[in-house]
Amino acid sequence: MSTPTLPLTAAQMQAKFDASPFIAFMGLKIVEADPANEEITVRAPFRPEFERGGGTGQWHGGPLASVIDTVGDFALVMLIGQGLPTINFRVDYLRPAVNTALIVKAKVRRNGRSVGVSDVDVFDERGALLAIGRATYSTQTTK
Repeated sequence: MSTPTLPLTAAQMQAKFDASPFIAFMGLKIVEADPANEEITVRAPFRPEFERGGGTGQWHGGPLASVIDTVGDFALVMLIGQGLPTINFRVDYLRPAVNTALIVKAKVRRNGRSVGVSDVDVFDERGALLAIGRATYSTQTTK
């Protein structure tokens, strides 16, 4: 298997999304990939399976956290070329996400030889900040 040309393009990252059963189920779509600024933007559509309570239209925190972890990881994937295991992860929920897709922006804070860190902001479709996350990933096996 050949080594991909880095950084990965939005289309290459979308192909990785689509090849993952879990990420494909979440329906994540790359909106923008900006390797120069080490940032990506992803759209996560709402699905009834993500609902906190039937008929509420409110995102459950678990799927929202999964989106944050995935998008944070892929900000580094864009630069490294392969998925990375999560070392640590946190999320602060600021307000409920109700009847909205999520617009998720991740920024690489560190792309080191053994550790990578991404900060992630989650917005609703109107631009209101809903949650923030930070995740640390192992880059040790990839470099």
